[in-house]
Amino acid sequence: MKKETIYLAGGCFWGTEKYMEMVPGVLSTRVGYALGKKDGVEQKVWDSVTYEEVCNHSGHAETVEVVFDADETTLKKILQEYFYTIDPTSLGRQGADFGIQYRTGIYSLTEEQQKVAAEALEQLQTKYDRPVVVENLPLLQFIPAEEYHQKYLTKNPGGYCHINFAKIEKEKARCINPEDYKVMTKEEMRENLTEMQYNVTQQNATEPPFQNEFWDKETPGLYVDITSGEPMFSSKDKFISACGWPAFAKPIDPNAINEYNDLSLNRIRTEVRSRVGNAHLGHVFDDGPAELGGMRYCINSAALRFIPKEDMEKEGYGAFLPYVEEEKQ
Repeated sequence: MKKETIYLAGGCFWGTEKYMEMVPGVLSTRVGYALGKKDGVEQKVWDSVTYEEVCNHSGHAETVEVVFDADETTLKKILQEYFYTIDPTSLGRQGADFGIQYRTGIYSLTEEQQKVAAEALEQLQTKYDRPVVVENLPLLQFIPAEEYHQKYLTKNPGGYCHINFAKIEKEKARCINPEDYKVMTKEEMRENLTEMQYNVTQQNATEPPFQNEFWDKETPGLYVDITSGEPMFSSKDKFISACGWPAFAKPIDPNAINEYNDLSLNRIRTEVRSRVGNAHLGHVFDDGPAELGGMRYCINSAALRFIPKEDMEKEGYGAFLPYVEEEKQ
């Protein structure tokens, strides 16, 4: 095993440590304080420092020591995971925490690590209009934090955490580029869609249960928004539901689905619409099979076009073949 160590500051170190210890390839984590000032001098070595001193402007950054297996993962991948947890354009503030100790930084042990970090930060900058302000510096010093800070969120599962794990999970599931798809004009919809398809997607109508094209379909393939062609669901995530409409455990990319409160039946339901086409698809409920995650996306067949697995490549959807289950033997 080839071990490598990097030091990452990402706001409150409780949350950063909890996230990083779940990253594949990470062997161990430890929280502590990096850099700092002493007698007004940047980065002068401290013999020790306390949390109270750090909170009183010692200049240290709350930092996580991350030891990973370099045979299983790379520093570049570790940094990609770290970037999910921070706002890299925020100076001295992450989440509700603000102050110099909550700044972001990558602190390296070698020049090669610093080079990798510089390249990663340069790539990260292309995603933002504002300057990326993540430090990229040699470590120089790391002082382990008090014992009660170590693995804090493991010992206190309900403790404060500034990281939005649900948002990160959604971001990591991103696999569809909306710029690859274009919605039909109203005129094109009138010309190409059936009356039911138009009424469902544009006027929030609902087709009859058990009398629609896909409710009991089990053929492997891809379901796309009929108004734009943007991929929505996979046969791999489809299950037969007693509701009489196509039911899916999850979308291929949660970012391709927009959710809204629907009070049309004098009760709160969650409507789902396609991202590019803004087409009404149906609703999502939390009464799906537990083994599939517990969600049920109840979707109108009229809002979807089905592309059989064997036709996906020629129709330009070959990249989504991994999301579709294999033919049953």
